[in-house]
Amino acid sequence: MMNRICHLFNIQFPIIQAGMVWCSGWRLASAVSNAGGLGLIGSGSMSPEVLREHLIKCKKATSKPFGVNLPLLYSDIEDQIKVIIEERVQIVFTSAGNPKTWTNALKDKGITVTHVVSSTKFAVKSEEAGVDAIVAEGFEAGGHNGKDETTTLCLIPEVVGKTNVPVIAAGGIVSGRSMLAVMALGAEGVQIGSRFVASSESSAHKDFKKKIISLKEGDTKLSLKKLIPVRLIKNEFYNSVQLAEDNGADPGELLQILGKGRAKQGMFLGDISKGELEIGQAASMIDEIKPAAEIIRDIWNEYLIAKKRISKMDY
Repeated sequence: MMNRICHLFNIQFPIIQAGMVWCSGWRLASAVSNAGGLGLIGSGSMSPEVLREHLIKCKKATSKPFGVNLPLLYSDIEDQIKVIIEERVQIVFTSAGNPKTWTNALKDKGITVTHVVSSTKFAVKSEEAGVDAIVAEGFEAGGHNGKDETTTLCLIPEVVGKTNVPVIAAGGIVSGRSMLAVMALGAEGVQIGSRFVASSESSAHKDFKKKIISLKEGDTKLSLKKLIPVRLIKNEFYNSVQLAEDNGADPGELLQILGKGRAKQGMFLGDISKGELEIGQAASMIDEIKPAAEIIRDIWNEYLIAKKRISKMDY
């Protein structure tokens, strides 16, 4: 398949692996890229020095295009961008911040820039900032999320209708059938996070992976909306946040409960009870840990089968 997303990133399949905090290091990114998708190193959990190490290892592990997901909210953002430029990264997905701040500086270095948004308003602002593509992420997603709780199926046609750059759909996409659904709404590619967390190459802790494949419908919920909304697995930490929010806690009180290193504690170190466990709503449909290449093959084959089945329907 060759569309604008495949051309833009020079990839075989319009499948992008999300840059997930504590889960997407060089092993996962290179495996996805080697399988024909676009792998992203998640810099949100990395110091500039660690990011450089992952970039060097990823370049050795794949000759295919890969990129970096760069959350713009961290204090060392300038140092991270310096590393990205020095290591000649060609693709950057920015998120959690204003795209106007860094898009031109990155593009001036020949870098292809995509920005992640959760609303049509910020999709339009991203296009005005000069991005090459947009990730429109519905509230089904894990990680940083939109306060308006706009679903993917509502968000994608709105963004496609009001922008001209290629749109990549994210949030709730774990299969070829869900990929076909968003492509029918005008998306030209998909960004998938949760399914790749439960992959062999993910740097997530094995206990976190096991927890993911045990989840049922309703086991996750959007939380911490007074800070930065994230979708969490319901556990002891989530319960403490929910109780505080029910009692009217302000952002300062929620920050105290969150503390420091809570996401690392849960997703990377495997504290399933007291750690922050971010994952998408569609995790309830994941029941097996697989290599990234197999995940891509399964999604793509199911997409083709579903597309063929729809084309044969007689209405």
